[in-house]
Amino acid sequence: MHNNVKINIDFPNRNVRTIVKRLLQAGLEAADPFLAMEKILSVEGSTLRVGEREYDLNTFDRIMCVGAGKASVEMALALEHILGSRIFGGCLAIKNIPKYQPQKIQLFKASHPIPNTRSVQASKQILSLAQSLTKQDLLFVLISGGASSLIAAPASGLSLNDKKLTTSLLLRCGATIQDINTVRKHLSAIKGGQLAASTSATIITLVLSDVLGDDLTTIGSGPTIPDPTTFQDAQEVLRQFHLLDHVPVAVKNHLEKGIHQHIPETPKIQDMN
Repeated sequence: MHNNVKINIDFPNRNVRTIVKRLLQAGLEAADPFLAMEKILSVEGSTLRVGEREYDLNTFDRIMCVGAGKASVEMALALEHILGSRIFGGCLAIKNIPKYQPQKIQLFKASHPIPNTRSVQASKQILSLAQSLTKQDLLFVLISGGASSLIAAPASGLSLNDKKLTTSLLLRCGATIQDINTVRKHLSAIKGGQLAASTSATIITLVLSDVLGDDLTTIGSGPTIPDPTTFQDAQEVLRQFHLLDHVPVAVKNHLEKGIHQHIPETPKIQDMN
């Protein structure tokens, strides 16, 4: 299920082979999503510890889980291992269905790096579940690399093709992942803190970073993280890479509406306190 990769080193010196194998094994263990979850999460009685924070599980009616990304299944398996029967249900958006699957958390196959209709369906499932929860519920959100395309919920007035074409142009032009996600967050109904804004539940977000600097607003386009960027920033990215005249008209119009405050900005830190 995890940490079972066999390492073979083809080198004549036995001591060198041993050292290199240990180094590789240590690297794999450090990056193992299951082990990372076990290091940060623990349950003793009704007390859940997440890092230095504690939660009384008896104060919640239901514990649910949603997520997306390449490592989200391993993270969910660890969550079920740690919480056991306390997990009520949930759903994940993933690229490939793995051999080992969570018992109570549904898996929805989606597309990466370009979103498809399954990415939209997966995001609708995640949003629907989040919106159904109350203040008496606890929601784990598991995010890892690839989540941005695996949960694609076009903002009102935009189509999936609008987002796909814009994302493809950004991927080809040399834009950084930060630039790409600045635009994606402002074409989305789930990214840039909008997933968190959609629910009344208490949220615990666990992120496995694949981004230099571990910027939480960038990883998976930060669906539960306040968004420091604006519609104006998104337009500037497109202008910087000379894409304003190449993206769909609906995208240009959407950004203009946001800049002129005809549609709401993505949630900021003051909106989520």
